[in-house]
Amino acid sequence: MNVYGWVFMLASCGFVISLTVFCYWRVLRTPGTLEHMHAPLDIDTHDADT
Repeated sequence: MNVYGWVFMLASCGFVISLTVFCYWRVLRTPGTLEHMHAPLDIDTHDADT
């Protein structure tokens, strides 16, 4: 493989790895997700009815 092939391969692998890291970073650092994860306490599921 010549020099241009190595440059293209390294650039494409670097792009894919950096895009993956960026996407994981954006998903895992999302603030305020724990405040929104709650269920209403007044839901009647009717599973205690006989």
